[in-house]
Amino acid sequence: MGKSGRFSDVVTTSDELREIVGDVYPAAVTKVIDHLDGFCIDFIRHAPFFVIGSGGGSREVDVSPKGDPAGFVRVIDHTTLAIPDRPGNARMDTFLNVLENPKVALIFLVPGRKDTLRVAGRAEIVADEDLRRSMTEQGKVPRLVMVVHVERAFFHCTKCMVRSNLWKPEAWPDTSGMQSFGAAIVAQAKLKETAAEADAYMKSAEQNRLY
Repeated sequence: MGKSGRFSDVVTTSDELREIVGDVYPAAVTKVIDHLDGFCIDFIRHAPFFVIGSGGGSREVDVSPKGDPAGFVRVIDHTTLAIPDRPGNARMDTFLNVLENPKVALIFLVPGRKDTLRVAGRAEIVADEDLRRSMTEQGKVPRLVMVVHVERAFFHCTKCMVRSNLWKPEAWPDTSGMQSFGAAIVAQAKLKETAAEADAYMKSAEQNRLY
């Protein structure tokens, strides 16, 4: 093992990693498929939320959350997904990354389900009008659609959900003492608005600018 400037016993090789963790469970390898089967498709159609990871060649690695009514990710066929682009902060981190490196990875969550679905593949940014119009929500047509060509899919075990108690409100931490989202934005972006004003703007955006 190596040593960094701050920590000792830093793992630097795959052999060291395996010596500590042990061999991979055979089913964890053989469960990976190169398409979306019926189990995957059913899970995606029930998922109102997923997280997508991307990393451009000269850009920073990014993870971005996406959410809409359950089934908003369109399963075009067993190797193709379509994801509508809804209004956000216009940073376009994922899209800009995809322009440099099309490889993306997604994790789908279904409320109440302890397992998750991991999907990876190549993405492209599509402005096809027919596809965009077919993904209209509340009368608003998405400006763009991300199409993901699936290369790998598999279900992830339930342990992280069990440990986190994500779907158990009675086990959620008390957030009453936390600073608000508006307070964080004002401080980090060095805005002239007050935290209360920023929170009011965010609340208005939630109500009026979702689509």
